[in-house]
Amino acid sequence: MKTHFIAIGGSAMHNLAIALKDKGYQVTGSDDAIFEPSKSRLEKKGILPQELGWFPEKITSDIDAVILGMHAHQDNPELAKAKELGLKIYSYPEFLYEQSKDKTRVVVAGSHGKTTITSMILHVLNFHQKDVDFMVGAQLEGFDCMVKLTQDNDFMVLEGDEYLSSPIDLRSKFLLYQPNIALMSGIAWDHINVFKTFDDYVEQFRKFVASITPGGVLVYNEEDAEVVKVVEGAENYFRKIPYKTPEYEINNGKVHLKTEMGDVPLSVFGAHNLLNLEGARHICQQLGIMDEDFYEAIMSFRGASKRLEKVEREDKGVLYKDFAHAPSKVKAAVKAFCEQFKDEKKYGFLELHTYSSLNPIFLEQYDHAMDGLDEAVVFYSEDALKIKRMEPISPEFIKEKFKNEKLRVFTNAEELHAYWETLDKTQGVYLMMSSGNFGGLDLTK
Repeated sequence: MKTHFIAIGGSAMHNLAIALKDKGYQVTGSDDAIFEPSKSRLEKKGILPQELGWFPEKITSDIDAVILGMHAHQDNPELAKAKELGLKIYSYPEFLYEQSKDKTRVVVAGSHGKTTITSMILHVLNFHQKDVDFMVGAQLEGFDCMVKLTQDNDFMVLEGDEYLSSPIDLRSKFLLYQPNIALMSGIAWDHINVFKTFDDYVEQFRKFVASITPGGVLVYNEEDAEVVKVVEGAENYFRKIPYKTPEYEINNGKVHLKTEMGDVPLSVFGAHNLLNLEGARHICQQLGIMDEDFYEAIMSFRGASKRLEKVEREDKGVLYKDFAHAPSKVKAAVKAFCEQFKDEKKYGFLELHTYSSLNPIFLEQYDHAMDGLDEAVVFYSEDALKIKRMEPISPEFIKEKFKNEKLRVFTNAEELHAYWETLDKTQGVYLMMSSGNFGGLDLTK
């Protein structure tokens, strides 16, 4: 099968391209910007475009599938050529469904926790050498590629994202998967640039539940009121399995899960991660993994990339980074960090740089998000606001919305870096929350 990727360099797209190459497909692609690690990984597989840019001449009538990435625009010249030739054009999730429509599809959805839960499930299955197809949005220990597609596997585990599918398909990605087994971890307004109201956002999850195949299974977080409302309002038939935070205790800085089989020591911490773990356990049960086997495997799970991930520093200081940027994720990460290191001086840094996090209306959601930290810092770039054509935001406005008078606010990367240099990283513990890099801050030094 001959496939062509428009915007092959994306974190998800390049993994799919590699998976198809490994499956024996003929793969080509284009992009106007490709960064690491995508560049090296595509080059290693021999599918890195020879030059950057869009080339309509690459689009020929013998191509079986054109896969369109979200990074491309509607007026992309390669897309125009594909339409002109009448080629089959797929979004990323649409093509994944085509690859898995004859398998049992397991889809993990939710505003927060979906990457970690999917990662936990795959870690347990990999530990017990149970082979499945999968797609997950973060790099995992023990996995070379974050997409796997085969002819023979019976199951496919998918991280279900509520964001848009492609520039020409404005459905939420997870609406294309039609799960046989689904999980919903939580609902907290996100992607305000696309979903203008909270109800519009929740509607995507109502549609997701409605897309579960007849007689399917939904594992859901019964501690989330919005999730419960969506589940109770569903009109289609499926089996409902609720889950909640399990009992645990912290002994000498180590989290121990309280189970019928005794205490289970874990390598992750935070109540939200234990809630994620419980959801993963229920999904693994559906896949034939007994609880005893689940606990044996989960002890060695160290977390998904950038999810409360410990950074190895030259000075041996204690520093964790987290992808958290949405309010619910920030609150969960801060709460977990404060619980885990209650006797240490705690520093927390948050970078605001997505469209949503810089929106004055959405900023209301961050109230008390940094409470519990001894030193709390928020950084955002005034240049980023200009690039996004957004109105200026004052540090005082940020403090007001966070409801934290002690908050330090930086709007200039150089000033933030200068403050960072004044801190002795061997004293106290540090939590760095961003989907960016704090203006180029090196967290290892």
